[in-house]
Amino acid sequence: MTLEERAQRLAEEHGGAPGLTIAGLYDRIDRALRDALPGEVWVSGEVRSFNVSSRGHCYIDLVDAEGGHDAGAPVLRVVAWSSRWRTVRTTLDRLGVVFDAGLVVRVKGTVELYKPRGDISFILTELDTDALMGKVAAERARLVRALVDEGLFDRNRSLPVPRLPLRVGLVASPGTEGFRDFLGRLEGSGLAFDVRVAPTQVQGREAAASVAAALNALQGERCDVLVVVRGGGSKADLATFDLEPVARAVANSTTPVWTGIGHTGDLAVADEVANRSFITPTECGEELVRRAAEYWRTTVEAGGALVRLAASELDRAAELVERRRHGATTGARLQVDRQIGDLGHRAHALRGVTRGQLDTHRQRLATRGGALSGTARRVVGAQVGALTSRSTHLAVLPARRLAAEDLRVDGWRRLLGAFDYRRQLERGYSVTRDADGAVVRTVAGLTPGAVLVTQLADGTVASEVTTAPTEDEGTT
Repeated sequence: MTLEERAQRLAEEHGGAPGLTIAGLYDRIDRALRDALPGEVWVSGEVRSFNVSSRGHCYIDLVDAEGGHDAGAPVLRVVAWSSRWRTVRTTLDRLGVVFDAGLVVRVKGTVELYKPRGDISFILTELDTDALMGKVAAERARLVRALVDEGLFDRNRSLPVPRLPLRVGLVASPGTEGFRDFLGRLEGSGLAFDVRVAPTQVQGREAAASVAAALNALQGERCDVLVVVRGGGSKADLATFDLEPVARAVANSTTPVWTGIGHTGDLAVADEVANRSFITPTECGEELVRRAAEYWRTTVEAGGALVRLAASELDRAAELVERRRHGATTGARLQVDRQIGDLGHRAHALRGVTRGQLDTHRQRLATRGGALSGTARRVVGAQVGALTSRSTHLAVLPARRLAAEDLRVDGWRRLLGAFDYRRQLERGYSVTRDADGAVVRTVAGLTPGAVLVTQLADGTVASEVTTAPTEDEGTT
């Protein structure tokens, strides 16, 4: 006898109407569900919450997209057994769809009554990925259109990147492969990069907000460029960079943003609004190294050219000074010799004229003196004495003038001697010239095998360069 038969017999014995057992009630409900919904049906709803058990089963609470969050709104409990959920999750990852609360889905399955608890569950057999892809594409198109309308789509791309981008702001998850690849490329370059790291999540529910916050935090670090890297992952993991918080943080950045998020398919929205995008973190690091190395190379080459030009100009100036010094010395010596000769001739002529005039006056006075009286003689004697004194003083003037001129000549000789490089050699200095006779003023341009000649006070010494010198070393 079944339970229903026992319940009916018991009711008849007590004169009452027949009743149902709980199992019987559930059997009828189960038959009614099967009659009303004999096969699989499609249901649309918004994911209110979901969790995956330790056995891999996924339990999803679906509500209506409109009004589903009101108190008392109906909730459909959807169960995706582990084998089915693995297939669904793989498909979502491949398509780049993040399954999370708020996602509106269309699912196919059967309605079943779980009699031990009296629960009605929807057993998922299929998820409409086409509808999901349409929603994702529509959301992406809406975001791109909004950024274009607001003038943000090309804003970051228009920012100039410094020729020497050494201060780098890095948005990444420390310890990940992408983080290590990017930093390894910079560190291996040997260049002085200064990296400011803003740690962030790059996948999961909070990833978009975390990446946006890290980019905003680096705005005040005065970086040359900001870099967002992620070492690959599923398409769903990379979907973070299609979300609005990340796209707006990149577009609104006042510093150029480069992305290297390890994608191999279509560009994310963050890539499209960034200043530059790269397929991998390594490629992004290589571009930074290339820019810095190119700047260093051109700077060193320009500096070397400037040094060579300056050395050449100094050599030409030194040769010009040497020629002018030699000309000035020779001219001065000629002028001094000419002046000395001229002064000698004038002094000799002056002495002859003075002596002749004195002799003439003495003879005249002697002749006239015999006829003069004593008084006249005294007067004449006084005049003769005065004249003699003046003649003597006049005779001394040429000698004094000659002495003064001799002093001037000696001064010129000492001055000219100070410019004579042979004096410097006598003091212990030396002059080194190359094979062409040009003065060697710096080690730049010397090569092994070059012959140098060094002039000392008492002769010259020849030497050969055996090793390429540097600016901190001497020649050998």
